Amino acid sequence: MTPDSPLASRIQPSPNHGERLGPRPDMLILHYTGMTSAAAAMQRLADPIAEVSAHYVVLEDGAIWQMVPESRRAWHAGRASWRGERDVNSRSLGIEIVHPGHAGGLPPFPEAQIAAVTALARDIVSRWAIPADRVLAHSDIAPGRKEDPGETFPWGRLSADGVGHYVPEVPMRDGRFFAEGDAGQPIEALQAMLALYGYEQPVTGTFDRHMRDVVTAFQRHFRQARVDGIADASTITTLRDLIASRPS
Repeated sequence: MTPDSPLASRIQPSPNHGERLGPRPDMLILHYTGMTSAAAAMQRLADPIAEVSAHYVVLEDGAIWQMVPESRRAWHAGRASWRGERDVNSRSLGIEIVHPGHAGGLPPFPEAQIAAVTALARDIVSRWAIPADRVLAHSDIAPGRKEDPGETFPWGRLSADGVGHYVPEVPMRDGRFFAEGDAGQPIEALQAMLALYGYEQPVTGTFDRHMRDVVTAFQRHFRQARVDGIADASTITTLRDLIASRPS
């Protein structure tokens, strides 16, 4: 295997991949490894028993390793959905970021690592013509099941460097909010907005546990000031601004 990206400095082949199905990839999914070290993460991503992998791994010092050819279907997304697409693995490329994750206290991502992730993501979206609003977090496509890359990941910085769709967070303020247990037409409207942006959110009119997970996932990516699963005015207005400014 030879690197698909000129930014990849090393190759560590993983056997965990297969043939892509359907249309060409048009999504880029970012993950954190959630493990204590790069060595442990690389070992797991290359373990055939684990049955997980990613196209690239970005280490803390900014080194980029490729594990699966971009032409192949890496096993990084798992059970997921975005805009009705459920075989996200076939439609995406995956970048794993070495980071201890929530279990490790969500420490800041190193500067060299974020610079490398940004450069690699920019290279991938350019070569594959991936729309900005299809550069996503693992938590976006698997709400409630996944949390990565977490609410400390600097999505705004990536967007400023030409990667991903992002708008400034609307400042938090007092006012009406919606939470688990609420029901009615305003809930239907909010569910429709979340589904319109791409989240797997049925329009039921009831703010249930699944909707709380979706709102939490949205906040992890787009309204990081407070991640609590409560749809306050800041969350709803930020979502509205995203929809209004979506490039595709």
